[in-house]
Amino acid sequence: MSRSSLFGSPLFLGFDHLEQMLDRVAKNSDGYPPYNIEQTGESRLRITLAVAGFSMDDLQITQEDNQLVVRGKQREEVEGRIFLHRGIAARQFQRAFVLAEGIEVEGAWLDNGLLHIDLKRPQPEVRVKAIQIGTRGNQPSRSLMSNGLLGDRKGSERES
Repeated sequence: MSRSSLFGSPLFLGFDHLEQMLDRVAKNSDGYPPYNIEQTGESRLRITLAVAGFSMDDLQITQEDNQLVVRGKQREEVEGRIFLHRGIAARQFQRAFVLAEGIEVEGAWLDNGLLHIDLKRPQPEVRVKAIQIGTRGNQPSRSLMSNGLLGDRKGSERES
């Protein structure tokens, strides 16, 4: 039985990797730490994570292929401290954001318990390519294959 897919249409060719990325993002959605994503300019974004209690030394930001990964791990400093109630958990986290091709991380800073990460999104360039249409008939046909894309159909028919 085949699995229903967002990209299951035959019109979406080569989008398997997008479906895999969506699966990874779904597994990473436990809600901690909370975050905002805002548009700060025409081609600029900012991710803000609420990381109260974490210092700069407790946080790590890496870009792994097309993922921006933020990790936090607080050091347990309970030696000599006696808690009557402990409601603030010192838990570690990992939050990953999938970045589109070309998005650049411009910088990050920690301010009053909020970690800000600025991103720059490139402007998409419009690409148009004309494909020449040939005729079949008296002249030898040359399809897209003969231009190095698919090969020469007439030649392969003769060989078979």
